[in-house]
Amino acid sequence: MAQGANPAAMSLDDGIVATAESCLAAVGRARDSIHSVIFGQEAVVDLALVTILSGGHGLLVGLPGLAKTKLVETLGTVLGLDARRVQFTPDLMPSDILGTEILDEDAERHRSFRFVKGPVFTQLLMADEINRASPRTQSALLQAMQEHHVSVAGERHDLPRPFHVLATQNPIEQEGTYPLPEAQLDRFLLEIDIHYPDRAAERRILIETTGVNDQTAKPVMTTEELLTAQRLVRRLPVGDAVVDAILDLVRSARPEGGDASIGKKLLWGPGPRASQALTLAVRARALIEGRVAPSVADVKALAEPVLKHRMALNFAARADGETIPGLIAQLANKL
Repeated sequence: MAQGANPAAMSLDDGIVATAESCLAAVGRARDSIHSVIFGQEAVVDLALVTILSGGHGLLVGLPGLAKTKLVETLGTVLGLDARRVQFTPDLMPSDILGTEILDEDAERHRSFRFVKGPVFTQLLMADEINRASPRTQSALLQAMQEHHVSVAGERHDLPRPFHVLATQNPIEQEGTYPLPEAQLDRFLLEIDIHYPDRAAERRILIETTGVNDQTAKPVMTTEELLTAQRLVRRLPVGDAVVDAILDLVRSARPEGGDASIGKKLLWGPGPRASQALTLAVRARALIEGRVAPSVADVKALAEPVLKHRMALNFAARADGETIPGLIAQLANKL
């Protein structure tokens, strides 16, 4: 039994057990398929899968050339999703993403407006360098992420199901960018930091991607199987110890009412949406690792990607050399 699990909550009915076994097998195949294409980024791949299985959106932060685009393309192929990519630029307008109405005229010269859908009408959207677009364009996309529909000329247009956004940011090139406001960052389930691969992984990259034949991904799951897995994630039991660990972690990361030694270093901390995100994410992580119930270890492992973009240091803490990951690690170690 997983650490922190409540035995009374572990009684899954036969239908859930059968669904869980099928989903575990499908998710395991998808994970292996993605790892066969994306080298040296196992943790990043797992966090991206956690994001999608949780039904959320992810913010990928990394330098150019670290396979962010390839990761999103591979996820779309393996999970059977319709995937599109939009390169965000300062002149990108909301209509370039959402769509627009055009005036049509038929043979009898009758005129009417017709809605032309934008690239947001897909199942997996890569918002490449999202911080290069203006706040107006950013907010149009983030509204679609939150509400799963767009409104154009007073008409509502529902987005496909499932609908996920994986947005990317370059952490060092900030000239000519519009950083996402904190309230909009909160819409992302996880912030996934992508680092350089180790020597062995980079050696494999050199050998396997510069020859005649490049490794390509193959579909492993269907859209319906993915939706089933997402529904299962919401039905997996969460023990009282895990719920308490989530509450202890999130509430201690706030300037008021939290851990006094941490709170005095913060401008603001995570709200209830962080607790919701962590509750979903730990279930998805358990599923990816072949378990049907999360543990406190899952809470510790996901603390940083869930909380990092939902906290900010004050000036004194920055001057003292404190970092958000460092503070989160301190809080996670107390669980």
